[in-house]
Amino acid sequence: MKKLPYSAQSPVVFTRRLLSGAVLSAMLAASVPAWAQQAPATPAAAPAATAPAPAASGAVPVGDVSAVPAPTIAAKAWIVIDVNSGQTLAASNPDMKVEPASLTKIMTAYVVFNALEEKRLTLEQTVPVSEHAWRTGGSRMFIEPRKPVTVDELNQGMIVQSGNDASVALAEAVGGSESAFAALMNQEAERLGMKNTHFMNATGLPDPQHMTSTRDLATLSAHLITDHPDFFHYYKQKSYTYNKITQPNRNRLLWADPSVDGMKTGHTDSAGYCLVSTAVRGDRRILVVVVGTDSEATRAEESLKLLNWSFQNFDTVKLFDKSQPGIDARVWEGTAENVKLGPPNPVSIAVPRGKAGELKPVAQRTDPLIAPLAKGQQVGTLQFTLDGKVLRTEPLVVQDAVERAGFFGRMVDTVKRWFQ
Repeated sequence: MKKLPYSAQSPVVFTRRLLSGAVLSAMLAASVPAWAQQAPATPAAAPAATAPAPAASGAVPVGDVSAVPAPTIAAKAWIVIDVNSGQTLAASNPDMKVEPASLTKIMTAYVVFNALEEKRLTLEQTVPVSEHAWRTGGSRMFIEPRKPVTVDELNQGMIVQSGNDASVALAEAVGGSESAFAALMNQEAERLGMKNTHFMNATGLPDPQHMTSTRDLATLSAHLITDHPDFFHYYKQKSYTYNKITQPNRNRLLWADPSVDGMKTGHTDSAGYCLVSTAVRGDRRILVVVVGTDSEATRAEESLKLLNWSFQNFDTVKLFDKSQPGIDARVWEGTAENVKLGPPNPVSIAVPRGKAGELKPVAQRTDPLIAPLAKGQQVGTLQFTLDGKVLRTEPLVVQDAVERAGFFGRMVDTVKRWFQ
């Protein structure tokens, strides 16, 4: 990825590090309320990194604690998320069921990229063009029957040119038929937690049962960015020539802002003009979904408003990385008197700019902690609050195993607890 001029803001990065250190210091000094005693959990390894989810249980959008309100957006529904943390910054009608139009092709690409990662397809592989793919209406790449076309060419035709014919050809290459491929799309949607989504085709052509929401599209787009970084370059490609026909990428923001590197446009008469856009400035990535605007110009302008508002008014701090210790907690009847507790993975948290020092961690955990304790065992939760509102909740797990002490050690601790 081309290095952007925003990344040179070293004072901002330095300030961010100071803020994260201050937040962690406050955390280590914080009192730890008692939590209901629970049975020891099964030892578990730290989960693998996945794409951030735009919604967190019980968490409020970060914009709710910002002094700068989100701009007024001329769209039927929209959402903006901080991809680093997975938090929603602001949204309007995020769970309303809407037509995705060609934003559908983000899922089509996701399933194709899965097949490429799993070696069920190769970029150089030649794909036959069926009569069905050739005759698919709407925006087209202009593939032809009996003319060889590769998966790489079809990816560019689908993503850059938004070709419905390319989408169908890829769907048939992966699933055997477009209807079978749609079943794979729905399977992935369920796995990703896209609760308001159902796909009927690989293109986004109108169908009464073909629906999604801006929150679901944000979830999908964040997963594509983090799960398939090797294929994300297609989304910043400004044009593609196939069959001697050059078509530009319809995402105007690729020309308007050098920090924008994707993602996908969509339009039908019933869906209006839609856009998923994403940009990187410094070490932060923001993702915006707008649907149901009245023109190409409007969807670009409104998306850029949200991108600029997000970068200018919020910051992201990282806590509990390798350089930062966890919370010390007393252990009873174990071979050690103390254990470190913390989230299973480093935590990135988006906060209004200038408010990182006001972030308050609230730990709720088992008390007393009695050995044996397994590494990765959950013993509570850790909430991060600002102005009394929960921004994020993480599991609180044991960072290092503590074995059970011998009989004498256990008896000594039992007596100590009597006098506490």
